[in-house]
Amino acid sequence: MERNLYEQLVKNYNNELTHSGVNGKRLAARLDELSRIGLMESGGVTRPGYSEEEKRAKELVISWMESAGLSVTADGAGNVFGRLEGKKDTPAIVSGSHVDSVPNGGHFDGPLGVLSALEVVEAWKETGYIPEKPYEVAIFSDEEGSRFKSSLTGSRAFMGQMKPEEMDSLRDENGKSFREVLAEYGSSAEECLRAGNNRREMDTFVEVHIEQGKVLEREGQPVGVVRGIAGPASLEVTFTGEAGHAGNTPMAGRKDPLVAASLFVGAIEKFPKQVSDTAVATVGKLNVHPNGFNVIAQEVKLIVDIRDIFEETRDQLLEIISEEARKIAEERNIEVQMNLNAKIKPLPIKETLQAKIAGSLSKFDIKPVYIPSGAGHDTMIVGTEIPAAMLFVRSKDGISHNPREWTSLNDCVYGVHVLKDFVEGLMED
Repeated sequence: MERNLYEQLVKNYNNELTHSGVNGKRLAARLDELSRIGLMESGGVTRPGYSEEEKRAKELVISWMESAGLSVTADGAGNVFGRLEGKKDTPAIVSGSHVDSVPNGGHFDGPLGVLSALEVVEAWKETGYIPEKPYEVAIFSDEEGSRFKSSLTGSRAFMGQMKPEEMDSLRDENGKSFREVLAEYGSSAEECLRAGNNRREMDTFVEVHIEQGKVLEREGQPVGVVRGIAGPASLEVTFTGEAGHAGNTPMAGRKDPLVAASLFVGAIEKFPKQVSDTAVATVGKLNVHPNGFNVIAQEVKLIVDIRDIFEETRDQLLEIISEEARKIAEERNIEVQMNLNAKIKPLPIKETLQAKIAGSLSKFDIKPVYIPSGAGHDTMIVGTEIPAAMLFVRSKDGISHNPREWTSLNDCVYGVHVLKDFVEGLMED
């Protein structure tokens, strides 16, 4: 990707999409400016959570918030909120995302959601629209979690889900503790924990995000409706057999855990569709011990990532996969141990909110496409207690977390128009 993101974005832009106060070139210019903070030689960007780069990105957006007439505040977790007062003193409609990135990531994952929410304010300013309810643009800290291998930090702190013991255990690759990093950032662990106590009232939260998949591309639609956000369960499975010489041990009677693991991995593929059309299961990590080319393995350890947007079917799939591991171990006369490392609640999006988004899509002649989100987002944390919705914007080739991550400006602007119409509808409820 060329370094001038603006020129790339506007090259094939349909200027007719700039209307109703929404300005595509303004959005492109801001995506370009943000892309220069933490820019790598590869064309990607590196802005870890609670880094100087993330802080500079927030400060840049804050300057745009203030010029748009928003009053800006931040909490002890570094979360930023730009507020526009409404005609009524009610809980606010909130939209936003994050500006941190994975190492050598793309320019749309996170920033598009923040800037789309801000572009709604700019559009209202140009057209003289005054919202009935307060509206806030949110930037949550450290969504990606690349620095501490613990994601969604800002939104979890905001929702009161961070614990002191977690803060004590987190360290970055340089050995700095989370507490030390917060102090350098200009906050403290105590202030971060207080973010949950000082939480602002929200009517509804809505996040615009790139799809990170190929459904919209396949359907030929620029924007889609998120059905729900999958909650992952991480099942660690260890098959233990008997090591032996590959040449001197007869095939009959072998207790080979790698064969058992292979049968297990091969079987997993057929199970998700038995419980749900949105369930998935993946083995992406497998360790063999002693891992010698001429040695029958002693032990194989693997991790199964199991996800669905519905907790009941996710847990049903977890049990089916666990039972398969036990069955194979018994048939192969080897031992198996299982440990559930993590189990996070999925977030189904309320059908009433999905219907409202679909109504907004239809106003722009966009066919509603309903998509489950397999990845985690700040929405799944905020949505544990607050009504929450998500819009997906089409991703080229489904690429994400990569310098080649790309969403056309036309699709980005369609996303803003849909968000604006959806939020204006919520204002009237």
